[in-house]
Amino acid sequence: MSYFSQKERDGKGKDIGQEIRLNGDAPGKDVVSVLGQGMLVTGNIVCAGTVQIHGRVTGDIHAGQLVICEGAKVEGKVIAPETTVQGHFKGTISANNVKLQSTALVDGEIFSKSLTIEQNASFEGVARKLDKPVASPSSAQVKGDDLAPALAPHMLSPSSAVVS
Repeated sequence: MSYFSQKERDGKGKDIGQEIRLNGDAPGKDVVSVLGQGMLVTGNIVCAGTVQIHGRVTGDIHAGQLVICEGAKVEGKVIAPETTVQGHFKGTISANNVKLQSTALVDGEIFSKSLTIEQNASFEGVARKLDKPVASPSSAQVKGDDLAPALAPHMLSPSSAVVS
């Protein structure tokens, strides 16, 4: 998606800013965010678009699409409709489609509707079929107004709460 600013003048000669969107998608859907080689991120990531990781991430990721590139290392929980692993991953992946490419090294759980494992990829763990499809983060989740499922704290049920 592209954005352009255009200056218009009202009848009194005053500039009026106007935003023009080339397509109707929500902001961020076509954006590719890249975490480069040599970069370490400790924390959670929420992105409506595509995230490509070339460095290292320790934390939870909720994205529209995730690519863990060759040489990258990710540890945590991933929720992304489309997930491709070429590097190292340890944790839990929830996705509609998961692709483990030949250079992938995965240790953990994969919950998906479709799982593709290429020859020479390494997967140690459990793979289970998803009941419900995985969605991209909402605009409220991206803005931080609402917690993404991967980042939501585990809530105690009233019956399990400890009372002293």
